[in-house]
Amino acid sequence: MNREENVLGNDFSTGGLLVFALPTMVMMVFLGLYTMVDTVFVSRFVSTDALGAINIVTPVINLVVGLGTMLAAGGNAIISRTMGEGDCGRARESFTMLVFCGGAAGTVLAALGFVMTDEILEVLGAGGGLFEYAKEYLRILLVFFPAYMLQTMFANLFVTAGHPGLGSFLSVGSGILNLVLDYVFIVVLDMGIQGAALGTGFGYLMPTAAGLWFFGTQRRETLHFCRISWDIRVLAESCANGSSEMVSQLAMAVTCFLFNRNMMRLAGEDGVAAITIINYSQFLLNTLFMGFSMGVAPVLGYHFGRGDGERLKRILRSCLKVILWTCAGVFLTAYFGGGRVVNLFAREGGRVYVLAAEGFRLFSVSFLFCGVNIFASSMFTALSNGKVSAFLSFLRTFAFLTVGIIALPRLWGIRGIWLAVPLAEGAAFLVSVRFLKKEIV
Repeated sequence: MNREENVLGNDFSTGGLLVFALPTMVMMVFLGLYTMVDTVFVSRFVSTDALGAINIVTPVINLVVGLGTMLAAGGNAIISRTMGEGDCGRARESFTMLVFCGGAAGTVLAALGFVMTDEILEVLGAGGGLFEYAKEYLRILLVFFPAYMLQTMFANLFVTAGHPGLGSFLSVGSGILNLVLDYVFIVVLDMGIQGAALGTGFGYLMPTAAGLWFFGTQRRETLHFCRISWDIRVLAESCANGSSEMVSQLAMAVTCFLFNRNMMRLAGEDGVAAITIINYSQFLLNTLFMGFSMGVAPVLGYHFGRGDGERLKRILRSCLKVILWTCAGVFLTAYFGGGRVVNLFAREGGRVYVLAAEGFRLFSVSFLFCGVNIFASSMFTALSNGKVSAFLSFLRTFAFLTVGIIALPRLWGIRGIWLAVPLAEGAAFLVSVRFLKKEIV
């Protein structure tokens, strides 16, 4: 039996699961950090208008991340299950086909983006001083879309291949490279928002190139590139299994658009900058939940494939313990340290700072619930139950949240915008718990 299979087949304790998922958690935290690096450099060395422009472009980025995560997470479930069934040859074929499809999808999206840049930005509400900033940023990022797609997929697939540490190392290296390049392009060369886009783009290239080299040359590994064997059923099942991740990202794109429109109406461009700070801070803190859920997903898929129901339930209960303790820790960090985070982006006392700091205190309540919601959706994806996973993601990231963004500002103004996410996460939490009980008890 292969080494990777032995690792995934272990009867993990709570501590063992945390150790196994830790590299992926570190990887995701660094992804969040170097995503924030752009915004910090832009807000400090360009302008808050440029910061708002990055948030205007965010829905397009969500689409790319959504497609990549859908293929990777959905494919993860199939590949892990197939490995658990002992058919490593078929697992490799599925893996190769999905990576190729990811690269092709990124190329198509980039081409469409170049042709329709102005139209896309007009739909997203990039008016006034934000339009040119947004256009400059998006145009450069489009070149790197294929790499971004593959980087998103490899972040998941290194875990499936039994090398979460390598994925984590590459993410750390990518984050450091992004930091250095942001300083060089923005501060030293004074390239403004274009420098931010270039720093981010070259950051995508590093783990992508490493992933292509690793899976293309390491033939002794369980997962490596082989001759493509087209299986539409595997592609369709991957998309169905990973549909929750796609739903989540598309919903984030729509809600980001609604947040931007409402904040522009209530507080102008300073409001858009404030919601940008909150959104990026939320992503950074949520990476802990996302990283753990990604890290344990291959373990869940493997035991599901083996049909070991009792061991699977024990592992699920251990996962929930980790998630609940992390929820408490993240909430306390956000509630008491939110002002310090905001100060990274905006100078204390300014209007952007005041708006974002007030919002952070209200927004922090969402972290009590979102960890369970993120894990529940990821768990059902790993168990090849894409319908339930997509349903939970739809409720959390779109249905409840959209209602909140539209209705609450009419009652409480800007405060209603900050409360939309906590109330949506709380409502989704109640639904997630109901579905989780059926799998764990």
